[in-house]
Amino acid sequence: MQYWEDFEVGSETIHGEHEITADEIVRFAKEFDPQPFHVDPDIEGPFGGLIASGWHTASLYMGMFVRNVLLDSASMGSPGVEELRWLVPVRPGDVLTGRSRVVDAWPSERDPGRGTIIGEHELVNQRGEIVMRMRARGFIARRPA
Repeated sequence: MQYWEDFEVGSETIHGEHEITADEIVRFAKEFDPQPFHVDPDIEGPFGGLIASGWHTASLYMGMFVRNVLLDSASMGSPGVEELRWLVPVRPGDVLTGRSRVVDAWPSERDPGRGTIIGEHELVNQRGEIVMRMRARGFIARRPA
């Protein structure tokens, strides 16, 4: 189990990779973001073909992060995301790697049982392009005395 004390500023973690398929792009988008360039595989559109919804890539990343870090931590949730950017379109066949870095951490002034971490989170495609970047806060329980 990882506690707040275990999340050192500067530490980096790789969360694995995922290959995006056209079927998964369309399936996600039909339910959550049915814009034509997310649901029509034959579209030319502004991106020159089918692309994944940014919400799809953010959800994909979150699954990687939860399975690789949060399920084995004393996570107490998050008060929110400070920044979320979709930088490069994600296309069928792209292989995305998730990674994160702890950029700041401090103990809570109000609750001695927890601390806050700031993480920078990214999905990177097989060409080394950062396709999504997110900066978020997490509450993590402190190690019991």
